Amino acid sequence: MSTAVRDAETAAPAKKIAIFIVTYNAVSTLTQVLDRIPEEIWEKVAEVFVFDDSSQDDTYLVGLGYKAHHGKAKLTVLRHEENHGYGGNQIQGYKYAIEKGYDIVALLHGDGQYAPEALPLLLEPLEKGEADAVFGSRMMTRGAALEGGMPAYKYVGNKILTSFENALLGMNLSEFHSGYRLYSVPALAKLPFAHNTWDFHFDTQIIIQMHAAGMRIVERPIPTYYGDEICHVDGVRYAKDVVRSVLEFRMHELGLLRRPEYEIEAPDYSVKSSNLSSHSQLLTMVGPPPRTVLDVGCGSGEFAGLLEERGHRVTGIDSRPPSTPPSEFIEGNLAEGLPLDPQRTFDVVVLGDVLEHMAEPERLLAAARAHVAPGGKLLVSLPNAVHWSVRTQVARGNFEYTNRGLLDRGHLRFFTTKTATRLFESSGLRVVEHRVTPIPWERVVPGGPARIVGRTIEQADYLLARLRPGLFAYQNIFELTPSGG
Repeated sequence: MSTAVRDAETAAPAKKIAIFIVTYNAVSTLTQVLDRIPEEIWEKVAEVFVFDDSSQDDTYLVGLGYKAHHGKAKLTVLRHEENHGYGGNQIQGYKYAIEKGYDIVALLHGDGQYAPEALPLLLEPLEKGEADAVFGSRMMTRGAALEGGMPAYKYVGNKILTSFENALLGMNLSEFHSGYRLYSVPALAKLPFAHNTWDFHFDTQIIIQMHAAGMRIVERPIPTYYGDEICHVDGVRYAKDVVRSVLEFRMHELGLLRRPEYEIEAPDYSVKSSNLSSHSQLLTMVGPPPRTVLDVGCGSGEFAGLLEERGHRVTGIDSRPPSTPPSEFIEGNLAEGLPLDPQRTFDVVVLGDVLEHMAEPERLLAAARAHVAPGGKLLVSLPNAVHWSVRTQVARGNFEYTNRGLLDRGHLRFFTTKTATRLFESSGLRVVEHRVTPIPWERVVPGGPARIVGRTIEQADYLLARLRPGLFAYQNIFELTPSGG
């Protein structure tokens, strides 16, 4: 068998590709857009489908006429009886692509603003499996957007909004506001995009969703074209909607607000680096090395890794192996106690964000106490169940669980400072030190120049938390010792 034949047999099957054209009152431009799709793309794709969003002109009839006149069997023209808006039209189109079992869907605009000629370049990363989404960017080539006719005020607005979004999302896109997008359909199927707005900031929300899900976004440069088409976007309203969407996502991630469009399967908790975070404070409270430390509920193993870097000897326990295990890891169900030799003790036992996940925290606390060495200590961090954000929700008649944060859906028990102290006392422990944390603002403003603003807000929030811990403490941290110790 020849090498060429073997390569052909082992090559990955071709992707099923569809082109999705959103249109509204595009009677004068739709034909040109269809004409400009390269012939190689017409041959490659399984379908080109046009969703006319209840246009007030004859856009739908133009599409049907083009199909009949050019004999394009792959062209499908559909019409909404009621206007769905820019976002709603995309929602319907992506649902259609998922139902048809396509691998890739490319979004084009019926007004001709985005060049169909760029499709071969934009499809390449998706066809090679190197991306979950490819965005055509007008900002990657210096000066190209203005030369292509983008109004100066739109250029400046685009730059400002993109900088804001990159700073608060921890991303590095050259442009958030291009409508030229291609998606992996299996990736879309994992996103709750059906909960997104029907308005123009749908495009921002779906970027946030992909980022939250850890999906790969690739950008490619595209030419800029501004013609005589009517712009249906209210720029000021759009900017407000974009800013609100980003802030709502951040509040959702912190557990301060629930937004169904951002209910995305969350990755494992990661260690927070701020000096005021619970992780940093717990590291300090462990004390100078070398100590023997039992990390109960060690999760991903990041915190245990930081302890070992400082010279401590760490044993981690959790229900599943961490991605970066400490030098000693023991697998066990924490609800059933600690799978340790009864005689084994540690200088420090850490229960970081664990007790709230237990139906019977008293049982785990008693088990942990039994493994504290004479003169040793137990460190516990707990979310504050009466933080101002929770009180605000309750005052509005809401109490909604979130992916993470104070109302993480995995929380089974809720504690205030007083109820936590009573729990410790009933378990034979006394409080030696009580610390607090502010909201983890580093996750609201993860990077860029705006990080300075985030640190300033964090410091102010921390001062409030110390003054009024019941109202402003995001988490409470306790150092405990056995009552007889």
